Parts: sequence; C-alpha cells; structure tokens
Amino acid sequence: MEKFTTLTGVAAPMPLVNIDTDMIIPKQFLKTIKRSGLGVNLFDEMRYTQDGAEIPDFVLNQPAYRNAQILVAGDNFGCGSSREHAPWALLDFGIRCVVSTSFADIFYNNCFKNGILPIVLPQEQVDSLMEDARKGENARITVDLAEQTVTGADGRVFNFEIDPFKKHCLLNGLDDIGLSLEKVASIDAFEAQAAQARPWV
Repeated sequence: MEKFTTLTGVAAPMPLVNIDTDMIIPKQFLKTIKRSGLGVNLFDEMRYTQDGAEIPDFVLNQPAYRNAQILVAGDNFGCGSSREHAPWALLDFGIRCVVSTSFADIFYNNCFKNGILPIVLPQEQVDSLMEDARKGENARITVDLAEQTVTGADGRVFNFEIDPFKKHCLLNGLDDIGLSLEKVASIDAFEAQAAQARPWV
C-alpha cells in the first residue's frame, strides 16, 4: 500500500449528502477481485448516460477536476453496503483523500486499509473547503497527515482528529498484510520453537 504523508492537489466539490457505495461503484462492477480498473466506472451512473457518453455537468467530467485527488463531500459519505470496491474505485481514479462531516463506519475503515485518508471536519470547515474546491484547479488544498492539518487555498488551516494506529498505518503504507509482515521475525521464531517442541505436528 502506498504511504500517505502529505498531499497537495485539486479538490472536487461533491456537496451531495448520503453518497452511498452503490453511487460510488454500482453493483454491476463488483464481479472483479482486482483493485485496479475500477476508476473508469467511479460514480458511473452520475458520470455517464445509458449510452456511455460523459455527462458534462458532472464534476469529475469537468476539465478542472479530471485529475482531482481530493473530494470534499456532503454528510454521511460512503453509506450503504460494505463493498470494498468503493475505496478501490476512488483510489484507481486517483482520489487519495475524502473530506466530509461524517462517514459510514465500514467505508471509513476500508479507506484506511486501501491508502485513502478520510477526514472528518465540522460543517463550517467543510463548507469553507467546498468553496475552495469550487474555484477549480488553481485552488489547491494541502493535507498533512503527520501534522493532522488541512490547508485551504486561502491559507486557512483546519486540524483534524485521527486514530493514532490508523495514522501510523497510513504514514507507513501498512495494510493488514503489511502489519503481519512487520512481525515476520517473531512469527518465524514462534514457528521454529513450536516445531522443536512438537515435532510430530
């Protein structure tokens, strides 16, 4: 998993509330177990017509936001079913951070396991960042995980809270497998001791 330290990038404004996981990646795209290739179908039903043509008004189809790395979203982002394909699709598109007033618990935890930083801020601060995001590609937002800050395009700095363990994992690029591999020496020692103590096993 790629480390998350600092990120300065274009933020796309998505003020809708209750954006659920089926909106993020519709059910027909859940057949794959690969983490790559889902970005093209991110927000599929909002991005494309039934004929597959882009809908020009959708934010990620607008030239200023095609390379957005941050989403500033409405309340309760990621609600609905628990599909891990939702953060996979966001990450494959290029989104590394989502800012909202709240997230669904399962989606929130899945983000950390896939290298995405979900940030919870009060409504007035999200509103301020939403206004920055509406200014387009010249209004970049900076996220500093170590310092736990979000800096808006006008220089205003907002602090966010994060679980220390989740922060450690993101800063070091550790998913569940990476965490296990950190303990590989201890695991090997245990296995060797167990084999010596119970050679018949």
